[in-house]
Amino acid sequence: MRKTLLALAAAIGLLFATTPPANAYEPVNIVHTERVQAGPYGMTIGFSTWPLRAMQSLDFTFIPDDGIAAKSGTLAFVNPETGRVGRAQPLAKHPRKLEVWGLDIRSLDTQGSWAIRFALDGPAGPGTGELRDLTVLEQPGPPMAVSWSISLIPLIVLAVLITIAWRRTRGRLRGNGVMPVAT
Repeated sequence: MRKTLLALAAAIGLLFATTPPANAYEPVNIVHTERVQAGPYGMTIGFSTWPLRAMQSLDFTFIPDDGIAAKSGTLAFVNPETGRVGRAQPLAKHPRKLEVWGLDIRSLDTQGSWAIRFALDGPAGPGTGELRDLTVLEQPGPPMAVSWSISLIPLIVLAVLITIAWRRTRGRLRGNGVMPVAT
């Protein structure tokens, strides 16, 4: 018994000693960058997917030239269909790349020529800038109506099966409250 427990403890110790720590998330892979000047601050904007497509999730990273220390800022997206500027949101650390600002798994709703507006504040004072003509291509895959229609087929089949089962059960229970015995 002692030898078995010792062998088990050695196996568990070996397992923990040789197992690398698990990464909860994949690292952010930047495949394309653009440069923006926001007042006195130069900034590199990174994209995890290129070319951009509507309704496709991707990571954005915003990297000021001298880092994010002692700086703050906001960004807003300009919709190409309406020309409306979206609500300004504060630049926050990327959840998986803490040394830069970023957005995790964000998608742009429509195709067209988007713009991203920045307002930064730091030791050199406030500054604003804009990344213009960010081309977003059409949505990949089938149109949304087709995708939703296909995905609803199992739900419709389930509803039909439940309705059929409910009607059969209700019809059997109507008699005198006793289920008929099969002979």
